[in-house]
Amino acid sequence: MKSYAKLTSGLIGAWFALILTLSALHVFKVRPSQPPLPFGIAALTPIVAFLVWFAASPAFRQFTLSLSPQVLTIVQSWRIAGFVFVVLAAYGLLPLAFAMPAGWGDIAIGATAPLVALKLANPSHRTSFIVWQLLGIADLVTAVTMGTLAGIIDPHGIPTTAMTVLPMSLIPTFAVPLFFILHIISIAHARQWPAQQGQPASQPLPLQAL
Repeated sequence: MKSYAKLTSGLIGAWFALILTLSALHVFKVRPSQPPLPFGIAALTPIVAFLVWFAASPAFRQFTLSLSPQVLTIVQSWRIAGFVFVVLAAYGLLPLAFAMPAGWGDIAIGATAPLVALKLANPSHRTSFIVWQLLGIADLVTAVTMGTLAGIIDPHGIPTTAMTVLPMSLIPTFAVPLFFILHIISIAHARQWPAQQGQPASQPLPLQAL
């Protein structure tokens, strides 16, 4: 397990460094009239790679399912920083059609993450926990979709150019796929819970180190 922990930490660090470098080189900067293909590739590649690895490697799957769903859910608290979208929209730097659902959705998920981690991350609240994770995924999908369609909805409106350069470019290319993967792991973890019903239902699962 320790080897997988080191490998995973190294891969995440290398992934962040790569995205940061590509952002600094303006690889993700596209014209409003162009499809955001670089964003799509950057966002989908790590998710697909994780799903393939998770499905093909029992050892990696065992490692990911050993992670604490409480800790993974608390990490989602960072999404409260979605208020930045709302602020940028207020200053006319992002289109409202994208910033409002993306910003307020992230704020809602980030604000409720600690409560969900402490109260719902146990077998007795399995359904509620999974529903919250699915809502978190829906928020990410909605944000990416509206960011892609904003220029089509209002071709002459405010573009999403701010999202294509640092530091905002790190959100769709690194943070979004990372949070998506954490949701997937949490749901996979929760699906195992019926076999753990022997534990007292009123107590959360024990925290485990990442």
